[in-house]
Amino acid sequence: MTDPRRPEEGRLSTADLAAATDRPMERDVTREVQEAHAKVVADATRPTADTSGEHATPLFAKDESEDLRRRWTDIQAAFVDEPRQSVENADSLVASAIKRLAEMFARERSSLEQQWAQGGDVSTEDLRVALQRYRSFFDRLLSV
Repeated sequence: MTDPRRPEEGRLSTADLAAATDRPMERDVTREVQEAHAKVVADATRPTADTSGEHATPLFAKDESEDLRRRWTDIQAAFVDEPRQSVENADSLVASAIKRLAEMFARERSSLEQQWAQGGDVSTEDLRVALQRYRSFFDRLLSV
């Protein structure tokens, strides 16, 4: 486990992510990645109630959410002793979470595109679930 107060060499920042939008995404999806993705999607698409009365789908699997929350708590606790380092660590944690979300959405889309390219039918239910995940993410992103 890394000390949240110490800088990590080569860690990701939100500036790195902003700069990375010029690079093409990797399109190769192996069977292991597809199987891992199917598990993440299965875990992440279980509906949970949100405050608006609609259903929100979790963006991360439970263990990933718990790890992110633990890391955030560590960063906040370190703020008193190392405020600048805490802000840098917070930026890195946000960048990691954004990157992970982008990877999950990219894999899901790639999986659907592979089915389309092979002439396979993607069920309306699979498409509905995918659209719900996008809507849930978008609604949370724009919430106040």
